[in-house]
Amino acid sequence: MYIIDDERLSDSPFVERVWRAHSEGTDPLLSIAQSRWQIVVTTYDGKMSLTVRGPETKATPLGDCPTDREWFGILFKLGTFLPHLPARNLVNGDLTLPQATRKTVWLSGSTFQFPTYENADTFVDWLVREGLLVREPVVGAALQGQLKDLSLRSVQRRFVQSTGVTQGTIRQIERARYATLLLQQGISVSTTILEAGYFDQAHLIRSLKTFIGQTPAQILRQSRPEQLSFLYNTRPFR
Repeated sequence: MYIIDDERLSDSPFVERVWRAHSEGTDPLLSIAQSRWQIVVTTYDGKMSLTVRGPETKATPLGDCPTDREWFGILFKLGTFLPHLPARNLVNGDLTLPQATRKTVWLSGSTFQFPTYENADTFVDWLVREGLLVREPVVGAALQGQLKDLSLRSVQRRFVQSTGVTQGTIRQIERARYATLLLQQGISVSTTILEAGYFDQAHLIRSLKTFIGQTPAQILRQSRPEQLSFLYNTRPFR
């Protein structure tokens, strides 16, 4: 079983939230779509590894959750990216960074210590100062409908360059995640359709099967054995 121990918002303008978790037992895990990329530190048997996980555009069964592992993650805000790691190369994939020592890893020719849940914001500040982490302001403005001076083509190009996916894909993913939260709270399918902005029940079913891997009825009744990956409180972009 995958257990979230703690999660919090961040003071950093580059970070969406920080989380940590551990596993017990071997229940099956279903990784649901995620529009944001993240850095995840895994600890197992006294050894650590750091992985950059890209956005996920579909639900993916992962099999049984590995036992006796601990994770700590930094989930980055949309538009934040690593210039030396093209976002499009990380979509539905990940990259584990090479280790320099037991406590340090390589990133863009430099070594740094593994970050922790407690010093995550300090670690991100260091990445920014070193020019390893930057932000594309067009992304946030576009998602809030506040862009008027740029052409659609220019917005689309800069959007995909920094996020790896299109604005439409991000909106669909966020809507599906929000609908899932509503259903998990016991909200009816009909109310979820209205609240999340779906056209009808068929539209909702198609969306959740693609991005969450379960139907609305399965989520509402919790009738599937798979545990969904980290699902935090969110609202869709309108």
